[in-house]
Amino acid sequence: MANKMRAGIVGATGMVGQRFVSLLENHPLFEISALAASKHSAGKTYAEAVEGRWTLPLPVSDAIGTMTVLDASSVDELAGRVDFVFCAVDMPKDEIRSLEERYARAETPVVSNNSAHRKTPDVPMVIPEINAAHFRVIKDQRERLGTSRGFITVKPNCSIQSYVPALHPLRSYGIEKVVVSTYQAISGAGKTFDRWPDMVDNVIPYIGGEEEKSEEEPLRIWGTVRDGKIESSESPLITSQCIRVPVTDGHLATVFVSFSNKPSAEAIIDAWRSFEPNPQKKRLPSAPVPFLRYFEEPDRPQTRLDRDFGNGMGITIGRLREDRIFDYRFVCLSHNTLRGAAGGGVLMAENLVSEGYLTAK
Repeated sequence: MANKMRAGIVGATGMVGQRFVSLLENHPLFEISALAASKHSAGKTYAEAVEGRWTLPLPVSDAIGTMTVLDASSVDELAGRVDFVFCAVDMPKDEIRSLEERYARAETPVVSNNSAHRKTPDVPMVIPEINAAHFRVIKDQRERLGTSRGFITVKPNCSIQSYVPALHPLRSYGIEKVVVSTYQAISGAGKTFDRWPDMVDNVIPYIGGEEEKSEEEPLRIWGTVRDGKIESSESPLITSQCIRVPVTDGHLATVFVSFSNKPSAEAIIDAWRSFEPNPQKKRLPSAPVPFLRYFEEPDRPQTRLDRDFGNGMGITIGRLREDRIFDYRFVCLSHNTLRGAAGGGVLMAENLVSEGYLTAK
């Protein structure tokens, strides 16, 4: 455990919190030094707190199961035990914003899975392979908060992390318009089939707020830092439909795209296969190599077969072909609770360490 940074997990009993536990238990850079959740769980052992709620295939280990869960609102107590926290709480957004800022002001950086700060102008919302340059706004955020080391970073919505990585290497061709439909797993709602029997043999063509996030958040990812704030890009124009489908994990997207300078299909596939961003070059522990994989088979990617590519951190793509209305169409897939949630947060923390923003107290 020597030389590892001490990580806390706030919201440790929920589905994403459980993923954080599983990913961090044997992590080479981080060790779990505190677990926190609601007052209902506080004071229990972690095993007691997740009894009947544990969703992962491997059981809770004895080392983690015997840890006492703290009250997430006891910021000073938790801050004294950790170097930084991962946050994945289930609370109203205004309460999340307040809680995360309290941790940051207590000089405890926050790597957030929540959506509450995704529109805060000086909070970087990052996919590490795409816009880690936005971390430089942390300096301005610290000035606003009056901190020397505390800050907040946030990962984007899980729905965009299948198709934004696939579009990103193609931006040099001038992406003008995108139509995307996402087919999203029930774990994205924090549910299993046992808890949501209405999803068995069913498709629900509505996920509250998801289409707005799918259309707006990519533009923030592709935005620029100016005057201490992140300004969203004005293009491309994106429209979306987001649909809940009866699968456990994995968000699949169908994408239609038009370019100002239409590339060949071969050039697109080459751009995907040759894309090697900094987390992969640095060989960060959670960075999949390769990041993107293109399938030649006409029936891939498939959710059950391919969601675990790159330990659930890679993006799979297939079925690239020309379109009658747009220039091209294709299909892509990501694991929503790994790449799209806890795993993306862990990779962001690794990236923050590698760039000197996240340090031990």
